[in-house]
Amino acid sequence: MKQRINKLRKYLKAENLDAAFIFFPLDTGTFLPNVRYLSDFSGSSGALFITGSKAFFITDSRYREQAKKEVSGCQIVVSRKPPISALEDIAEAKAKNLKMAVEADGMTVGQRKKLAAVLPNAILVDTSEMVEELMICKESVEIAQIKKAVEISDIAFERILGIVKPGLREKEIAAEMEYQMKMLGADKEAFETIVASGPRSALPHGIASEKKLKKGEFVTFDFGAFYDGYCSDITRTVVLGKATMRQKKIYAIVARAQMAAIRKVRAGVTGKDVDKSARDIINKAGYGKNFGHGTGHGIGLQVHGGPRVSPLGTQPLKSNMVITIEPGIYIAGWGGVRIEDDVVVRPKGGLVLNKAPKNLLEL
Repeated sequence: MKQRINKLRKYLKAENLDAAFIFFPLDTGTFLPNVRYLSDFSGSSGALFITGSKAFFITDSRYREQAKKEVSGCQIVVSRKPPISALEDIAEAKAKNLKMAVEADGMTVGQRKKLAAVLPNAILVDTSEMVEELMICKESVEIAQIKKAVEISDIAFERILGIVKPGLREKEIAAEMEYQMKMLGADKEAFETIVASGPRSALPHGIASEKKLKKGEFVTFDFGAFYDGYCSDITRTVVLGKATMRQKKIYAIVARAQMAAIRKVRAGVTGKDVDKSARDIINKAGYGKNFGHGTGHGIGLQVHGGPRVSPLGTQPLKSNMVITIEPGIYIAGWGGVRIEDDVVVRPKGGLVLNKAPKNLLEL
């Protein structure tokens, strides 16, 4: 973790800053990606105070032993106080005119006011996506962890195909999918599993419902595994029974769009360029109004992150970014198709991590 902390220190030096406070509220019950990236701490209560020469990891007594086991490159501070208040017990944080970077996007107004009161001599400098920019290009070990998460998802999907049939509720399928991923080694699902059938497949975020699957319908599965801190994100759409000509047509358009976008992926092109490759095909086919979201997004410690792969994605892609490619067509009252893979950006192309079949399956 020292290497990652040093990356942050280079950022601080370039911005003429003395320190950084990486903070998430206590008892959120959620994973802390920025803290995890810099410290390897996998719990849900912690903060970091980093200067040019020292690093402090702040937590409470519940996580004393976990912090000792997981955290490296930092002095561990176990405090009865919340992280913001605990800063007053760290001498380096009380230096006069300390210019300290604060992740403004992760703080409430009240928390920032509290920080200013605890460190009245500090000059607080709001930053946005400070750590996220460090995280955006993945190390080889991170790519290996994402690849494992993808492998778990792929196998879970193939297993689920053996039980999908008319009459099952979407929620039953989602529960089985999540069970299979855990049995394959996932810590949990990366996000709430989507199983959307029939007209509900036209809902891009159609969380599994009580609806029962019916013969002749599209069924869209959007799911991911959370493995050792890293996420996968895969979408597949199948048909229960024999596909109609219209279903085949819509599926073929989305499949062409997805492959065109994958072929466009390489270091140097922008997310906007990749998005256009998919969007042009869908627009030309007459379904542009039925594709409302971006073609993809970055993944890693978070299931949604940079870079953007959308009309707003002006950032050039860099080697070892990991992105999703997931165009779709959604027709209200009828159904929809989305196909999604996780792709590693390389200098001369994209490396697709998924192995699950992408031809139109008729179950």
